[in-house]
Amino acid sequence: MILPYLLTGFVTLAALLLYFAICFRVGYLRGKLRIDPPAIDGPVVFLRARGVHANTLEQLVLFLPALWLFALTMGDRIAALLGLVWLIARAGYALVYYRDPTKRIPLFMIGVLATLALLLGSLIGLLLVARVAWA
Repeated sequence: MILPYLLTGFVTLAALLLYFAICFRVGYLRGKLRIDPPAIDGPVVFLRARGVHANTLEQLVLFLPALWLFALTMGDRIAALLGLVWLIARAGYALVYYRDPTKRIPLFMIGVLATLALLLGSLIGLLLVARVAWA
């Protein structure tokens, strides 16, 4: 049996694994640098990891529902492609932010634009579905 949203499922899993790796880095640095919870301050390397962690969580809250609404209303392949753009941009954002946060904006904007495309596509898809359902 082939699942109708297999590609979107893989992108979702990859996004969650990326987030897990980002979370793991924060925990690893807490231990390595001896920063006990609930402290949120520390060396720059820790602050950068925390910044990537917090921003990625903020982005996931918009990205995941938009990804799935888009997949359900507009199709699995296009949703997965836009999701892959977000995923690559987010991974790149993390790597750049760890090294030099001043250079993060282009990758951040690519991720935001991918999410915006998913949100707008979801709205259009829902309106098309509603038009058919209510006709």
